[in-house]
Amino acid sequence: MEASYSKFNRVCQILEENNYDKSKLIPILQAVQNEYRYLPEEILVFLASSLNISPARVYGVATFFAHFTLKPKGKHIIKVCDGTACHVKKSTGLIDAIKQKLGLKENEHTTKDMLFTLETVSCLGACGLAPVLLMDENVHGQMTPDKIVKVIDEVIKNEEKS
Repeated sequence: MEASYSKFNRVCQILEENNYDKSKLIPILQAVQNEYRYLPEEILVFLASSLNISPARVYGVATFFAHFTLKPKGKHIIKVCDGTACHVKKSTGLIDAIKQKLGLKENEHTTKDMLFTLETVSCLGACGLAPVLLMDENVHGQMTPDKIVKVIDEVIKNEEKS
């Protein structure tokens, strides 16, 4: 019960910071997602009620923009480019290596421990570094399956230290 209350307590703070202004729905959703790493359904309903707008409108905004997600994401986001240049340079091999290293099954994108989420994107704008990926907004170019496994191992090692 305490965890649930604190969850809504933080959302109330975000609403107060935005003066309960329904025209600030996008920044409010961004702040909520920054807090929880996704947009929980119960919070979307709470936001709609608090801003006096329909849940459909809140949900519509949350699903329209690719930046928002309704599913929990891991602490570390790995975005692998599978655009033309990266695909030609075997980005699918990176994806396979990441899935194998993290133990992700066919339709899974987030590890059970919520440490990693794997996403495939169309372009990262770094074609000259193909194949390229982002790990927590850090660009890693000219990647190989062995290199990405080492990057993941380093993240895991750092997590164990903290």
